[in-house]
Amino acid sequence: MSDYSRAGAIHILAVSGLHVGIILLILSWLFKPLEKLRKGKFLKTVFIILFLWMFAFVAGLSASVVRAVTMFTFLAIGMSFQRKNVVEFSLITSLFFLLIVKPMFLFDVGFQLSYLAVFGIIRVQPKLYEIYKPSFLIDKKIWELITVSVAAQIGILPLTLYYFHQFPSLFLLSNLIIIPCLSAILIGGILVITLSLLGVLPQFLANVYGFVISQMNSFVSWISNQEEFLLKEISLSFLMMIALYVTIVFLTRMLIYFSPKKVIYFLISILFVQSVFVFENYQKKTKKEFIVFHKSRKSVIGIRGEGRLDVYHNLDSLSFQKLNLIPSYKIGENVSKIIETNINAVFKFDKTPILLIDSLGVYKLNQLKNPIVVLQYSPKINLERLIRVLQPKQIIADGSNYKSYINRWEITSKKQKTPFHYTGRNGAFILKSRNSNF
Repeated sequence: MSDYSRAGAIHILAVSGLHVGIILLILSWLFKPLEKLRKGKFLKTVFIILFLWMFAFVAGLSASVVRAVTMFTFLAIGMSFQRKNVVEFSLITSLFFLLIVKPMFLFDVGFQLSYLAVFGIIRVQPKLYEIYKPSFLIDKKIWELITVSVAAQIGILPLTLYYFHQFPSLFLLSNLIIIPCLSAILIGGILVITLSLLGVLPQFLANVYGFVISQMNSFVSWISNQEEFLLKEISLSFLMMIALYVTIVFLTRMLIYFSPKKVIYFLISILFVQSVFVFENYQKKTKKEFIVFHKSRKSVIGIRGEGRLDVYHNLDSLSFQKLNLIPSYKIGENVSKIIETNINAVFKFDKTPILLIDSLGVYKLNQLKNPIVVLQYSPKINLERLIRVLQPKQIIADGSNYKSYINRWEITSKKQKTPFHYTGRNGAFILKSRNSNF
């Protein structure tokens, strides 16, 4: 799975849109002779839909498979009409149908990637294909595969950068080899399973089938080891992702329906991307935060300012290097530097006093009023007395505390009407500076 992900071919392992799309093409070819009959197109569509849903049942009716088969069911119906834009309308219809049945699909990454990839192929691929006119069958098929891969990648690129923060630049080479192999593996798999069930599977056919799969895996492994071609830690915000999609939409429309007006819209979208870039650079320099991260049995605190994150923790160097939450924060928030540092038990962030209470349980400090209190390492304290003495604005318990202590503290905080935040349930506690201009 790691090899396929790094090679930009993880979609091969997920039984979903790509597999169902290939099976739809195979079924369309198999049932093409039915078109010569009276009402043959209707029969062909019925058989295709029937076999697609049979495949969905064989594949286990997982969410991704049901989603893909529903999408391609509508697509198969649309293809039978052979009218302009009917494919787009079929996809939009399937999208709304799935969202009516299960609205939360809208926030599913697989759902988003599937539809964006298909819309990219439908809208962008025809224009890419017109750039070069192949003369022979082989280069025609290769050019089709290249344009389809590039179009799908254009459709999903901003989203994949936003979610996964990496880009496999050898995706084109991967798809040129893997997708033909996958087609052969799907067709061969149906044949091998059928012959095996009938008890007449020749051993040489099983060996050839296994050889094709092992060679494909070896190729993917080689691609994944080309570290210099895997672009990592790409930070892309939600706003920048939207800006890029706006630019892609206007660029596509300009290429398909070229006119001076479309060029102006495209140039405005470029200005939008540049504006977001300038805004986020300014935000990166001015944003200030105090963060209590969640780490089981450990305490990790961060203070962000001036484009860097100062981190206080009690982990050894090896454990800190393996800690995923800090790199995730760095990439997601576009922070340039991570600095390990020490922190005082009492300090101020944006004029708000913050008190860290560890296992020693020391909190009786002169002139300390209304602080934010962070409880670490299960201090043995009387929280009711602490609240009465300090009158804290907020009490935070991180992952270094015992669960029994946390439950007791939460009950006490509710009785005293003091806000309580447990990072294990509520996520990281983030206090933003009121002076940050964003």
